[in-house]
Amino acid sequence: MARLLAIDYGLKRTGIAITDELQIIASGLTTVDTKDLLTFLKAYVSKENVELFVIGEPKQMNNKVSESEPAILAFMEKLSKSIPEIPIARVDERFTSKMAFQTMIDSGLKKQQRRNKALVDEISATIILQSYMASQS
Repeated sequence: MARLLAIDYGLKRTGIAITDELQIIASGLTTVDTKDLLTFLKAYVSKENVELFVIGEPKQMNNKVSESEPAILAFMEKLSKSIPEIPIARVDERFTSKMAFQTMIDSGLKKQQRRNKALVDEISATIILQSYMASQS
């Protein structure tokens, strides 16, 4: 089996999460400046066996797409042209940032550490990946 890689796309920075090769555990990998995201992903998949990209789909409470969706779609087009052999799945990412923040509180991180937006993005990507994995089982 190969890894699943989740992307919590943001206009400034993007959280990345990855599974183990047996696709049992989702873990935060890193946060990348969005301008460097495609370069990072190309380098990562050249070293690791990735079978699927899972990208968060931000929606508003009324189920309409969020304002960041056009940027995500543009990125997905570039990604599918750059790495066409790896398919892309989408997962509703409503509430992932709030869930990530609550996870940080529950794990005992101090207030200063919870202000780290890069960590919130990485945890959000992990939640997106866990959500995808749960929907497949």
